Order: sequence, then structure tokens, then C-alpha cells
Amino acid sequence: MDSLKHECGIAMIRLLKPLSYFEQKYGTQRYALNKLYLMMEKQHNRGQEGAGIACVKLGAQPGHEYMFRQKAEGKNAITAVFDSAHRQASHPDPDDPQGSIPFLGELYMGHLRYSTTGKGGLKYVHPFLRRNNWRAKNLCLCGNFNMTNVHEIFERITNQGQCPRIYSDSYIMLEWIGHRLDRESERNYQAAVDKGLDGKDITDYIDKHMDMANVLTTSTFDKAAQKPIFDGGYVLCGITGSGELFTMRDPWGIRPAFYYADDEIVAVASERPVLQTTFDLALEQVQELQPGQALLVDASAKVRLQQIIQFPIPSSRLQISPSSLQSPHSDLHTSPSSSPTSPSSLQSPQPAFQSVKPCSFERIYFSRGNDSDIYQERKALGRNLVPNILKAIDCDVEHTVFSFIPNTAEVAYLGMLEALRDQFPDIRSEKVISKDIKLRTFITEGGARNDLAAHVYDITYGSLRPYVDNLVIIDDSIVRGTTLRESIIRILDRLHPKKLVIVSSAPQIRYPDFYGIDMSRIDDLIAYQACLSLVNKRGLHDLHTTVNLRCKEELAQKEPSDNPVRELYAAFTPEELSEEMVNLLRPQGVDIPIQFVFQSIEGLHQAIPNHAGDWYFTGHYPTSGGLKLLLEQMDK
Repeated sequence: MDSLKHECGIAMIRLLKPLSYFEQKYGTQRYALNKLYLMMEKQHNRGQEGAGIACVKLGAQPGHEYMFRQKAEGKNAITAVFDSAHRQASHPDPDDPQGSIPFLGELYMGHLRYSTTGKGGLKYVHPFLRRNNWRAKNLCLCGNFNMTNVHEIFERITNQGQCPRIYSDSYIMLEWIGHRLDRESERNYQAAVDKGLDGKDITDYIDKHMDMANVLTTSTFDKAAQKPIFDGGYVLCGITGSGELFTMRDPWGIRPAFYYADDEIVAVASERPVLQTTFDLALEQVQELQPGQALLVDASAKVRLQQIIQFPIPSSRLQISPSSLQSPHSDLHTSPSSSPTSPSSLQSPQPAFQSVKPCSFERIYFSRGNDSDIYQERKALGRNLVPNILKAIDCDVEHTVFSFIPNTAEVAYLGMLEALRDQFPDIRSEKVISKDIKLRTFITEGGARNDLAAHVYDITYGSLRPYVDNLVIIDDSIVRGTTLRESIIRILDRLHPKKLVIVSSAPQIRYPDFYGIDMSRIDDLIAYQACLSLVNKRGLHDLHTTVNLRCKEELAQKEPSDNPVRELYAAFTPEELSEEMVNLLRPQGVDIPIQFVFQSIEGLHQAIPNHAGDWYFTGHYPTSGGLKLLLEQMDK
């Protein structure tokens, strides 16, 4: 019920045939622009603070623009961006009648932003553009990422003599990859000169011989240290002025990316159903980009997959073999060292054995529930909760009404109902609560805002018998508990349930996230607040002191590997923590019995077996950078 800011969404399209082909077959040269719009609208759930698009036109003559970009802020940013792009495409620059038509090209990039850092403004909206008079050195970059070692990367850049204009992972990444792009271009320049070429022939040689795999490898992997340069979760997307396109996924597989390739187009998105719906595809036609892998399309429209980061990542936690990473629907093939092949023969090469941690919160909450696998996983999460739900209501289903909030919990609710009806065919389900209005940010005064928050949701009066029926409400997660305390519990109390059971399809969120989700402070988490409350109530101050000292010791290590905070939670059972959460979130004047029921870690892994990223619940961070940021919070 807490409002979580989602991860960002990405969309990429590369046309593999001339614009005239699409005009003849589909009736418009704006085929890719229109498809990009659909892909972004289908991912509106991933970002509502801003949106941006970029386009590269191949074959433009000197003196004419060939890279176009448009950005906007706000919840209507997608509409604003595409309205502007279509206007420009319909009314070319009158001062440049022979120039390229804006936003009519072969390479397209789209991005939806949701800030997880608190930084706002148009300058933080993707894509980011790095300009140069050499086509190959022009870079447009966007992504779904959050880096945990921005300070280290910033030092690397400044030690090279660069002076970034803005201190943020987005701009720093643009300059870092841009620097390597410059070096690749200069390498090809020297090769062209050595071959005796001059003038425009040098430019053509550079454009045809750019190796983005080399750029990405030198940008993201420290060969000397044999470790990734970027610590964090990311999907990087880029297009260059010379016609290169790339998408790369982090080596831990934290952030998701999917792609489709045929003889006409290559398309990339953050979610699989986006590609299925936009291009009318079957499930098996869409592939998942593998951890540490890049999808590359060069200026001549040759497509390949290449493993950029391929090395063992040590981990004492869950290990997933390379074979389990291969999509069961893949029927295409190439190898990391093979020559570029046609799109119809593409398949993900096997990555090296490594510990991968795909984000489980994607499956629980962030991604749209119309993905076939996510739909079944969310239903399984609901089914797994049934035994503890029945225990909470003493199996009195005759006097219990079942419902859900918010809409993202509906699929888990359906799974819960199916499992309940297997035992009790006549259970009662109702739409008890719904979101009625949106809380406007211009109301900032504490009292007025809290009063409005209490009326954001509304109830269905008469949906249960007062003082007779229990009420079970399933939610997807409980993070801070603010909405429960300020609104939900008080509103549901108006129905006078005999007992209120609030069920979370996710386990207790005990640890912050540092990889792209807006819950980066452990002090904000209601589970941690409950833990500290129990520490104080039971006089376990020595334990708290010991844990803090151990956090300092671990932080002093070059690469921390242990999470002492887990010992603090281990002092209490999950049930004790849940009971204390109720005490902390119970609004004044509400006396009805309330119980929280959370998903178990075992239930999570059973329902979502292929996404082992559970650090929010277990404290097992996939990278040392994430663990380091947690330890720094404990050191304050």
C-alpha cells in the first residue's frame, strides 16, 4: 500500500531496412516512431516523472542534423514528447529544406524516468546526449540503473583529467563510456591513416569499424583487477551518430531487459509483454538479455550478442548454473566469438558460471502482471499465504470476507482465492476498498496532508457484517507502512470488522535497496523500526552495540562481505516483528484486533524460483557496493 517509485523503463528500436520499405509495407515512414510510442505507453507504470526519446538518421550529409532528442517532465511527458516529435517531423526546418526530417531515422531510443535519488528537473531526464563533430563520437545514453560506487567512478574520471559537469551516476556514466568511445574512434582514425586514407574516406572507415563491444568491455570491466567497474544494477542503452546501437545488462542480472529481432527490426524493452503486444509476438519470440551480455547492432545493420563481462562472481548464497539462465523458448544461435549473423539466427550464448541475483521485486510489484510467468508467480505467492491466513482467522471462513489493495495485488489475490476455494468453495470475496483520489503534492502542510491522505481511499459500505465478519486484505508489500497508518487501517475500521488481517504477498522488507528502488534508508522501513522497538523493550542494548561495532569493522574492509544487521533481526521471530509493526502502525483510537501475515522466504523462492534477488528481505546483497552503503548507514 506504500507508494514506491518504480524503476525506470527503456525502449529501443533499430530498423534493419530502409524507411521506404516501411512506407511501402506499413503505409508510413514513422513506423518505428509510432511503435516506440506504444512501447513507452505500455511501460508507463515504470516511470511517471519524465520521458525522453532520441533518434539517429543514417546517411545525413555534413551540415545537416542527424541526431534528434526530445525530453519532458511530468505525468503527461510521453504525450508531450511525441506530440513535439510528430510536429517537427511534419514541419521540417524551413531554413534547412534539404536537411533530415527530425525524428525520422533508423535508430530510436525511449526512456521513462522515476527518480530513486530525489534529484529532479529536466536535466536529469534521459536520454543524455554527448555531442561531437565526429559522427562516431556522438553518444546518446539512457538506462534503468542505480550505481552504488559513483564516488569511485567519479575519481577514475577526474584522475584521467576529465571534469564532469554534474555529480550523478547518469552523467558520470555518459562521460565514462563517451571517453572510451572517443578512444575507439581515435584507434580507427589511426588505422585509417596507416592505410593511406584521407578526407571523407577516414570518416567512412571510422564509422564502419567502430567496435562497441570493445567500448563496453573497457568501460565496464577492469581487466587488471578482474572485476566490474560499475557496482550496481543496470541496463545500459546507447546509440551513436555513426549508427551503432547497444543494450547491456549488469553481470548480476539485477535489472531486466528483453529483446526481439527479425529481418526488419531489432527492439528492446524492460518488460516482455511490451514487445509481445507492440509487435504481436508469441511468448517464444521474445528473448531475455542475459547477465553481463550486450545486444549490438552496427552501422551496417548486423546484429550480434556478446558476453561483455564473463567471469565468476564469488558468492556464498544461491548459485545458478549457466544452463538455467538460458531461455527455454530460445531457438536462435550464435557464440560470443562468432561473426555477426542475421537476426533470425540469434540466440543468447551461455554466460560463464556466476552468482546472479535477478530482482524478485520486479516480479512481486514493479513489472506489469500481464507477463505470463509473472502472472503465475504472483498467483503462487497468493496460494502460499493461505495456511497462515487460515491460522490468523482460526479457519473461520464462514465469517470472513477476502479482498485486496492496491491493484498490483490483484493477481496474488486471485491465487489466494483459488487455494481457499479448493478447501472452502463458498468463501466470500468483495471489493472492499478502492483508491478514490490522487494525493496532490501541492498540499504539503503536515495536518492538511494527513487529513487528505485519510480520504485517498474509500470503502464499500455494507460489504461485511459489522462486529461479526473478519476482513482479510492482501497487499503486494508493506515497506514504510505510512499509508496503512495514515489512511487504510482507519478507513477499514469504519466497517467494524471482528478482526482485520493485512496480508503481504512479499516477505518483511528488512533492508534498503540501492539498485534502483526508492527505499534506500533502513530507518524508513517499518520492519527495522519494529526491530529497534523490540530491542529497546527487551533491553537488548548490548546486542545493538555489538552489531554496530561489527558493522564498523566490516566497513573497514576493502570489500565488505558480511551483514551483521542480520544478527539484530535474528533476535526475534517473524511473528514478533509482525506484532510490533501492528503496534507501531495502529492509528490512535482504532481498537479492533489487527494481525499482519507476511510471505515466508521459502514461499517467495518457491513461487519465484528463477529470480533470487531477495536482499530486501534477507540482507544478502548481490554486490559489495550495496552492502557497503548499508553499513555506512549503520555507522552514522
